[in-house]
Parts: sequence; structure tokens; C-alpha cells
Amino acid sequence: VNENPPLYLYFYLLPCLCIYFRIFGVCLLLLNVGLIFADLIFAEKKIYMPLEYRCISPSIAIFFLMDILLRVFVDGRQHYFSGLCNILDIAIIVITLLTDVIYIFFDFKFLSDIPRWTPVVRHLRLIILTRIVHLVHQKRQLEKLIRRLVSENKRRYVRNGFDLDLTYVTERIIAMSFPSSGRRSYYRNPIEEVVRFLDKKHPNHYRVYNLCSERAYDPKHFHNRVSRILIDDHNVPTLHEMVVFSKEASEWMAQDPENIIAIHCKGGKGRTGTMVCACLIASETFLTAKNRYVGYFAQVKYHYNWNVPPERILFIKRFIIYSLHGDENDLKVQIVMEKSVVFSCTSLKNCVIHDAETDRVIIDVLNCPPLYDDVKVQFFSSELPKYYDNCPFFFWFHTSFIQDNRLYLPRNELDNPHKPKTWKIYPPEFAVEIIFEEK
Repeated sequence: VNENPPLYLYFYLLPCLCIYFRIFGVCLLLLNVGLIFADLIFAEKKIYMPLEYRCISPSIAIFFLMDILLRVFVDGRQHYFSGLCNILDIAIIVITLLTDVIYIFFDFKFLSDIPRWTPVVRHLRLIILTRIVHLVHQKRQLEKLIRRLVSENKRRYVRNGFDLDLTYVTERIIAMSFPSSGRRSYYRNPIEEVVRFLDKKHPNHYRVYNLCSERAYDPKHFHNRVSRILIDDHNVPTLHEMVVFSKEASEWMAQDPENIIAIHCKGGKGRTGTMVCACLIASETFLTAKNRYVGYFAQVKYHYNWNVPPERILFIKRFIIYSLHGDENDLKVQIVMEKSVVFSCTSLKNCVIHDAETDRVIIDVLNCPPLYDDVKVQFFSSELPKYYDNCPFFFWFHTSFIQDNRLYLPRNELDNPHKPKTWKIYPPEFAVEIIFEEK
């Protein structure tokens, strides 16, 4: 359900997510510490500090207290107070505020008669120095904020104590931004955190690919499992580099089912995205129907000006299956449209199956319903093992892209038989041909 966020979130989140607000908070903290030291120096020299200056410190403490109360209100008490740093932070601010208020009261008549308390309260205000924890916390928050600003709308890995510009494209392919050190680690992935992540999640089973030509790091960070491909920023790899990378990555992942690869350039977008796509194609991650539909989409973009071609109604007249092992009379064909089975046939119903030659099976379809747009065809047989989609093999097509009323799909374009693990059952000559007709 899409709902507009509560109004109070805008008043809190907008300033808190602003980098200038964070910098302002750090400056206030440093100003507060400076005022306390100035007050201590003036007190030793018996120089009176006006009340107006003394009011600055409690005002700053109230500012931080309001900031924390808003955080508690938005995050919830249980979530906010689950962190020890947050508990210490609010305790220090409350004690500081109370001490500042009491110290101001020493300017008034009814407290001026007990001067022995003045040095105690004055030095008690030094507890503000322990708020360095808050300063460190602000620094960490600034670093996280800057990294998120640099990441823009990219998905981050935020779990298990990690907050990295990193994402799993698949279970075995990671895309990320540059593992950095020094000043760059303030807005990029700190290399120590990336190493910790990979060593924890994939110990001894990862390989890193650095696609940057403009910067590098010591491969020892990643136990010397680093390959470097020199691609200039805002440029593409050469075709040879894509082939070499894809072969090397595929070989690495084939060595062990737990092996993964982590790919990065500078920002983890252009060069990384190009090589990730190459790796996905090389590893045959996409099913063949998806490849075919990518081709359909390209035609929609370049030939139909972003419009789906006009609807075309077809009828299947005949299936021809080449080099099929098993009993052809056991075959069942099922046609699906709009997620519903619209037609099925066996040797006893809606079709005639005959073996015209020894290496092919011909299925003449009777009473085929009108087919249009996206169509899935599934084949079933008790003598053939089932794989994806709970059937031996299947395929998708779109009627508007059928040419000459014929569709020929070799083994590598049929879903399930395209996988090498099925090739003992489906020889290289295995294929399905569909003959259509229009009425």
C-alpha cells in the first residue's frame, strides 16, 4: 500500500539527512567545548564571564537534546536504546544540560552565598569532554551519509553490521564500487570493510575483478585473488577483454559451486554493468525464452517505435520434433496463455502423432484454439526427466513476431535442453519446429 509518510518525518528527516545539518552539529559541539575551557581560564584569572555567554552552553545542550528526542520518536525507544553509544550520548547530554543550568544559577543571589560549590560545578562541566563519543558518532554518521549520497539510487548492502555500496546480481556475482583507503574511504567502500565482508561471507571462495585503469590497490588485501582489466573511465572494454574475462570468471566459478566473483570499477555502474552482462550471458544464467524476448524487445524499440506490434491470431497446425528419444505416443503437449492452460493434446486427444521418419516425430494438431500475443508450449512425457517448469522441455513465443508461419527452435533455444546437464538425453540435432496457419 502506498501511503504518504507522516508530516513529522519531513521535519526530522530532511535536516538530519542534510550534510550541512551534520556539520553544523559538529561545529556546535566544538564551540561548546571551547566555551567551557574559556570559562575555566577566566575563572582562574578571576575575570567575570557575562551571563549571556554562559547561556550559550545550555542552549547548545538543548539543541542536541531535541535532536535525540526526535530520533527516539521516529526510530522508537526500543530500537534507539538498543545501541550503547546512543545511551551514553543521551546520558552525557542530560548531565551536561543540568550542570550548565545549575552553574548559571550561581549568578543569582540565593546561590551566591555558597561559593564553595562553584568550583565543583564549574569542573563538573568538564563532563562535556566525554561527548567526544558523540563527535565520533557524528563522524561515522557523516561518512555513512556521504557514501549514500555518492551511491545515489544504487542498492546498498545494509545488514549484519555492514553498510556497503555492494549488491548481489546473482548468488555468485557481486557488483560494487571501488574498495578505497584514505580520504576516498569517506565516500567509497572502505577496503577493510570489503575484505571483512568477503572473508566473512565467502572465505577462500571469492575472486575480485578491478576494471579501473586509473587506480589500483595492493592485491594482498584480497589474498592475491585479484584480476585487473584496464578499462578507461566512461569507456567500454574491448571485445577481446570481454571474452577473456568471461572465460576466466566461468572457469573460476566452475572449480567450486561456492566460488563467487566480485566486480568493480570506480562507481560500480558503467564498466561493472557491462562486464556483469557479459558474465551472465557466458554463464547462461538467462533461460533461452528470456534471450528470445530480449530480441523481441529490441524490435519493439528499433522497429516499432516503442509500440507493441499489432495483435496477430495464429493456429498451430503441426509440431515436428527432431531426434527425440523415447516413446512418442507418451507425449503430451500443453499450451498456456495469460497464465491459463487453453489447450492440451495427447495421442488420444486433439492430435495425431506419427513417426514419419526414424529421427523425428510429427504431431498434427486438431482443434487448436486461436493463439495471440505471448504463448507458452510445454511438453510432457513419463519417459523424460522433468526440469524447470516441472516438464522435460518448453518454450515461449509471441505471435506478432512469427515469420512465414514457421518457428524453428534448435536445442540451444529450448528451455531445459539448452543446459549441458541434459545433453545425454537431448543430442545436438534435437529441435522443435512449429507450423502455423491463419484462418
